[in-house]
Amino acid sequence: MGKNLIDVAIVGGGPAGLTAAMYAGRAGLRAVVFERGEVGGQVALTDWVENYPGFPEGIEGPALMERMKEQALRFGTEIILDEIERLRRAEDGRLLELVGVDDVYRARTVIVATGSDPRRLGVPGEDTYYGRGVSYCAVCDGHFFQGKRVAVVGGGNSAKTEALYLANLAETVYLIHRRDRFRGERILDERVRDRKNIELVLNTVVDEILGDQMVTGVRVHHVKTQETRVIPLEGVFVYIGLIPNSDFVRGFVELDEQGHVITNEHMETNQPGVYAAGDIRSGSLRQITTSVGDGAIAATRAGEYIAEVFG
Repeated sequence: MGKNLIDVAIVGGGPAGLTAAMYAGRAGLRAVVFERGEVGGQVALTDWVENYPGFPEGIEGPALMERMKEQALRFGTEIILDEIERLRRAEDGRLLELVGVDDVYRARTVIVATGSDPRRLGVPGEDTYYGRGVSYCAVCDGHFFQGKRVAVVGGGNSAKTEALYLANLAETVYLIHRRDRFRGERILDERVRDRKNIELVLNTVVDEILGDQMVTGVRVHHVKTQETRVIPLEGVFVYIGLIPNSDFVRGFVELDEQGHVITNEHMETNQPGVYAAGDIRSGSLRQITTSVGDGAIAATRAGEYIAEVFG
């Protein structure tokens, strides 16, 4: 079938993908990770991770993903920087073809571990000022806002974590949330409320991002009183959820209403030889720990499938 045939093709280089590659490599299989950008996924854009076992004091997100990458490479993982645009069945009915921007690749099995992208607010000014005060990554862009005023929009753990990170840099952090209470871990709620330069702006929705050449403020309204006001600031960081990166398998594997890949407990999709792991999977807890577990299960099942079907 050719020396370039891949045993386990893994689309996505986050925790699930790198763990799957490590397990496949340890089983003696040729594992290739396809990544459209930087290896590490959303974790590589996270300032601090304190709920991953083995790091009692916590660890920086980029450092954790660099360790995972090194471990996967140690077991023979290959990394190809290419964006996979389509997954399909090969003519023989057994192999799978991954259609990338640069090439078409053939594999015995595929693990979908593409995770998610940040959800946008969808308000005027967001696209106009993207990269000029609007950001979706505090770790990437926070240093541009030393001593300035910024807003974090969102009410989940990610929004609270990034607000705490930005509070170390900015003069004031406005944490804007459409409800009167936060979601997620209570310990983060307490830390946010204890930080003197984080101002909670609850029951409030952003209507527009204002600016000239750069962001100058946000227009918001209170959901109960309908009162409108402008908050002057220089940066807006958006953390209102994630959109699954599943377009390349749409119509090929079964997806739920939100676009996540549906699997059983063995990470198997409705297509033989195709698995999903991590945040892209329907029902995922969307934690690093569960993504790692998904990746291990998917790679193990892929190895068993290869032995059964290809001998």
